[in-house]
Amino acid sequence: MIKLRNRGPDPAPAPPFGGHGPGGAERATFAAGCFWGVEAAFRQIHGVLQTAVGYTGGHVADPSYERVCRGRTGHAEAVEVWFDPAQVSYAELLEAFWRIHNPTTRNRQGFDFGSQYRSAIFSHDAGQMEAAIASRDAEQQSLRRQIVTQVTPASAFYRAEEYHQRYLEKHGHPGCAATIR
Repeated sequence: MIKLRNRGPDPAPAPPFGGHGPGGAERATFAAGCFWGVEAAFRQIHGVLQTAVGYTGGHVADPSYERVCRGRTGHAEAVEVWFDPAQVSYAELLEAFWRIHNPTTRNRQGFDFGSQYRSAIFSHDAGQMEAAIASRDAEQQSLRRQIVTQVTPASAFYRAEEYHQRYLEKHGHPGCAATIR
C-alpha cells in the first residue's frame, strides 16, 4: 500500500462551512500558542459572540489533535472568533492578540513548543490582511526582538475535538501559563 502525503506549500482548501456564525457577525482567526488560553482570552472581550478552537494553516484534511501534535500536518492550534463589529472592531481584536502572547518566539509559547504553537493571523479578506500587517508593523515599533507572527490568508479551519472547546472554562481554570515578553 502506498501512502500519499500532500507536502505542498498550499494549505488545505476550505471545506464547505457548516454555518455562518451569528447574524451580522464577522470572523477572525488567530493562533498564539495553546488554543485553550487563546480562546479564554478572546471570550472575555465584549462583542465576541462565539469562539471555537481548532486547527488551520496545514496541508492535511480533517486533522486530529494527535496528528497535529506530531507536527506533520502543518496546522497551528487556532481560535476562530465570531464578533459583532458594532461592539468590537477587528483592530481591537488585533490589539488583544498582541497582548496575550509573545509574537517574537518562533514556534513556542511558554512551555509549549512546536510549529502547532506558532504565532499567526489568518485573514478572511483583504481588509483584514491590510489591518493585520499594519498592526504587526506598529507592534514591532514597541519591541526590540523581531516579530515572527505569520500573516496569511485563512484556509480550512477544522474544529478541534469537543473536549477542547472551552476547555479552561469547563475545568475552572482562568487561563494557561503566563506569557512573558
